[in-house]
Amino acid sequence: MHDEKDNIIYVGKAINLHNRVRSYFRKNIGRGPQIDKMVSLISRFEYIVTDSELEALVLENNLIKEHSPKYNTMLKDDKTYPYIKVTMGEEYPRVLFSRQMKKDRSRYFGPYTSATAVKDTIELINKLYQLRTCNRNLPRDCGNDRACLNYHIGQCMAPCQGYITKEEYQERVKKALDFLNGSYQDTLRELEQKMQKASEELEFEEAIRYRDLYNSVKQIASKQKITDSDGEDKDIIALAAQEQDAVVQVFFVRGGKLIGREHFYMTHVSGTPRTQILLDFVKQFYAGTPFIPRELMLQEEIEDVEVIEQWLTKRKGSRVYIRVPKIGSKEKLVELAAKNAMLVLSQDKERIRREEGRTIGAVKEISSLLGIEHVDRMEAFDISNISGFANVGSMVVFEKGKPKRSDYRKFKIKTVSGPDDYACMREVLTRRFVHGMEEKEELQEKEFENELGSFTKFPDLLLMDGGKGQVNIALQVLEELKLSIPVCGMVKDDNHNTRGLYYNNEEINISRNSEGFKLITRIQDEAHRFAIEYHRSLRSKAQVKSVLDEIPGVGPSRRKALMRRFRSIEEVKNADVETLAGLDEIPESVARGIYDFFHH
Repeated sequence: MHDEKDNIIYVGKAINLHNRVRSYFRKNIGRGPQIDKMVSLISRFEYIVTDSELEALVLENNLIKEHSPKYNTMLKDDKTYPYIKVTMGEEYPRVLFSRQMKKDRSRYFGPYTSATAVKDTIELINKLYQLRTCNRNLPRDCGNDRACLNYHIGQCMAPCQGYITKEEYQERVKKALDFLNGSYQDTLRELEQKMQKASEELEFEEAIRYRDLYNSVKQIASKQKITDSDGEDKDIIALAAQEQDAVVQVFFVRGGKLIGREHFYMTHVSGTPRTQILLDFVKQFYAGTPFIPRELMLQEEIEDVEVIEQWLTKRKGSRVYIRVPKIGSKEKLVELAAKNAMLVLSQDKERIRREEGRTIGAVKEISSLLGIEHVDRMEAFDISNISGFANVGSMVVFEKGKPKRSDYRKFKIKTVSGPDDYACMREVLTRRFVHGMEEKEELQEKEFENELGSFTKFPDLLLMDGGKGQVNIALQVLEELKLSIPVCGMVKDDNHNTRGLYYNNEEINISRNSEGFKLITRIQDEAHRFAIEYHRSLRSKAQVKSVLDEIPGVGPSRRKALMRRFRSIEEVKNADVETLAGLDEIPESVARGIYDFFHH
């Protein structure tokens, strides 16, 4: 479905397209306000014919992902999950962290919900079995370079030096695979034996190392909770929905063990049946995740089950089942997932309510205080310098009460020397709005009016870090450029704390306990922080200089060559012309210049 601007507002599929489309235009069938609104916006239909329901399902998913239509129920989270990858295609395999599951000869374990836990597990495996972590091509690169630090600290057996045979290394890899498959008992037994042996031989440091490894393995083993005795991979999926919001909870069961859970937000759900939300989630989530389990256990029956199973089976390469358990432990797991989804939804609604008070509520409070009808985007400016050195300006942007950091901008002052904050602010504001007007004009000429950038989008309220003086500078700039934008000053007291607002030639008091006051303070602090950070970075760059920069003929590359060869400026100073000229980058004439610089 396209609107009058030819934007795609909805993508759907149907066996009988005529009946499906006609259903949207029937009266008095209780479609809900969101669908009614969508129907009122339809300008034209575009359709594509496919050979099967499966092809239609895949195409629908691809188009929704590509165009993000406004009236399709959308999976809000676009997450990638971490895997543990064992590179079995290599002669000397490695255990790696991966966010992609490719069709290579590697073995993958996961997905896991915690990247930190995955990294800790990989580190533990490499310590336990002393596997290599380097990216050398072995055995081709054997002996080409010396052993790395991991060998010297006892965390690698250095196959790159031939210190371990291929068969011995493969045996260690096999133990690592057993460990990842959940077989911890052999590892625990082996570590306990080594710990006891080291203790008996009075090798207490070694005994402590084995004890720590033993405790780490035991901790990982204890985290695995058995959820089913069949040892299958499955995802348990349940939904909680209230008014405009919906949360889907997924429990990940791998090899019969619950390895984690995750929740996902669904948008555009108003008036959408629960079964449809669940169906949309399954289609969108499993179109993007690289791992598909053997079984999906759902809270409710969904449409097109056979087609979805066929599609997932094709993606996985083996049979996939979709089931709705009614009794027993599986039904209880689905019920548990539903309770978790409802918990997330209720907690999130309360969090959103508080957040809206801090952001949108605070903006409404400020606009009401100033008598401005609509405020969405606010821009604040600040100047930073030290006695006029390295004058810089900052522009920070808040939309709906939240910082929009992608639109922040820095200005290096070009026309002002010395400590003149008013002149600096005039330059910054002029550059900001002139740039925006020029960009907007270019876009209009190219008929790209909708592609607004950070400069072309003007603020609803301009906030100046100061009182009457800064406000008047801003008003003068806007008047010269024939722009009408409200300007408000953030006034500080003698202790440099915000005390009120200066607007329309009068100071307005604002309660220190109000959310509006707190937002003004955050904006003011952010503008100040951003300007100071930029000024500090310029100051640091100006101070990072070497005495070698003052020598004629010595640029960055020759300076680096000198510092690689000599450990200090003193050694450069004591070198004779022949030694200096011995460097490939230093010709004899420059070597003579360096020597003369230090000795004349």
